[in-house]
Amino acid sequence: MRSGAKIALVGGVFVLAAGGIGYGAYSVVGGGGSGGDGTGTRAASTEVRTGPPTGEEIEETAKSFLSAWAAGDAAAAALLTNDETGAEPLLTGYAEEAHVTEAVITPGPAVGAKVPFTVKATVSYEGTTKPWSYASELTVVRGLTTGRALVDWQPAVVHPRLTEGATLRTGASSGAAIEAVDRHGTVLDKETYPSLGPVLDTLRKKYGDGAGGSPGIETRIEPADEQLPGTTLLTLAEGKPGKLRTTLDATVQAAAEKAVERFGESSVVAIQPSTGAIQAIANNRRDAFDAAMLGRLAPGSTMKIVTAAMIIQNGLGSMDGTVECPSTVSWEGVTFHNLEDFSLADGPLREAFARSCNTAFIKPVKPLGDRAGTALGQEARDYFGLGQTWQTGIPSFDGSVPESSGAETAASYIGQGKILMSPLNMASVTATVKNGAFEQPHIVARDVDDRPFATARALPAGTAQQLREMMRYTATSASGTGAPAMATVGGDKGAKTGSAEVDGQPTSNSWFTGFSNDLAAAAVVQSGGHGGDAAGPVVAQVLRAGP
Repeated sequence: MRSGAKIALVGGVFVLAAGGIGYGAYSVVGGGGSGGDGTGTRAASTEVRTGPPTGEEIEETAKSFLSAWAAGDAAAAALLTNDETGAEPLLTGYAEEAHVTEAVITPGPAVGAKVPFTVKATVSYEGTTKPWSYASELTVVRGLTTGRALVDWQPAVVHPRLTEGATLRTGASSGAAIEAVDRHGTVLDKETYPSLGPVLDTLRKKYGDGAGGSPGIETRIEPADEQLPGTTLLTLAEGKPGKLRTTLDATVQAAAEKAVERFGESSVVAIQPSTGAIQAIANNRRDAFDAAMLGRLAPGSTMKIVTAAMIIQNGLGSMDGTVECPSTVSWEGVTFHNLEDFSLADGPLREAFARSCNTAFIKPVKPLGDRAGTALGQEARDYFGLGQTWQTGIPSFDGSVPESSGAETAASYIGQGKILMSPLNMASVTATVKNGAFEQPHIVARDVDDRPFATARALPAGTAQQLREMMRYTATSASGTGAPAMATVGGDKGAKTGSAEVDGQPTSNSWFTGFSNDLAAAAVVQSGGHGGDAAGPVVAQVLRAGP
């Protein structure tokens, strides 16, 4: 058969287009060449091959697998993988659950053991039909026990966005369609605001049925965790949308989308301090994970905002009180360092805060004695709402400041150890400082579904004022680590930088949080280095879009 010809297979339903790889007969045979019996099994052989598959084996195995899949013979295709049990349900579901009625699979040239291919399919459901196309790839490996060349089974072979435990289905959408709008009534869509794709899917699933709309028909990925939203891959028929007003601000969201484009693995959240309204959520990540809302990362020196509040409220220091900033400090036998072991002459806490001196935020806490391991968590929970249950309207992480002991206690004061935060959490910390009191972050108003909001005590006025002044000093003084990034931000502004070390990662994560007037934002750029170098410009760009 000529390369590039299209051959109808069993049942006349699926078609395999052979291009790029010079295929011969389309019999379903065992990977590895001759000896197949047409059922996906291989004739008995005394020789078990070892080593990487040969080019001939890769071509033959890919041909046989794609041929069986295209023919709708899921059992035979599954036998050509190294995980028959995992492969067969997804391959069977391609026709039975995803309702793919025709498919043309076109392989490309092998690149090593990988064979890319494109799929041009037709999906039909209850009289509605629509074309669907995408690209994927498979990898051929040597079977560990049989020595056969087999497709290394991953759900992503069927579709690149499929993950373990997820299924591919076509049917009525999981929630009624919604037209999500920002606080001014501007329509929000995933084409204009790519980061909002999973957010809008979640909002539809949670609020669609109550927004007055009706469901459409779609092909979607349903994750193993039923609490997470599905991912729409193809819309066969639009539903009637109901309108859902969010707290997002289209202008701020657009700025956040642009800001994260500057750095890979970056995430940012913006919040209105006076209300807790989330005004932007954006991510630029290879894995599409919503780290802005769900990330669990050490926040580094941005946590010194909470540590400073604890120091002030426990009478251990004040904004203008003198502190020491030696290059190192010891805590229960462990030595903690400043960046590049810098030191400062004794001076006010605000200078140590602006310069991000680690030792100045560890030494003053030693007098707490037995309370040293619990004081930070109490401060975080009681005044900043961290670690409580935040019902934002979509899945989110609430921050974690657990009780600590030994050297981990000292590490927690500088945002390391067991401390875990997301950009949402740190944006909320800054919003609390700016407002003087915690307002639970939310993307949908509380009265939409009467869900409970987390509460916290207002910061003492004197504490809040000192924290704001220290953040303003960090953003505006010549010595402030946040000043370069915040130079282009106007209004009443403040900031705090952070760099968080991660085991096994040569470059630290870059953190930055700041406020300008009635907008607060926080960002993380994983492996971004110093806080002001990567996360700082992201936050500044978002703040410039605010009031």
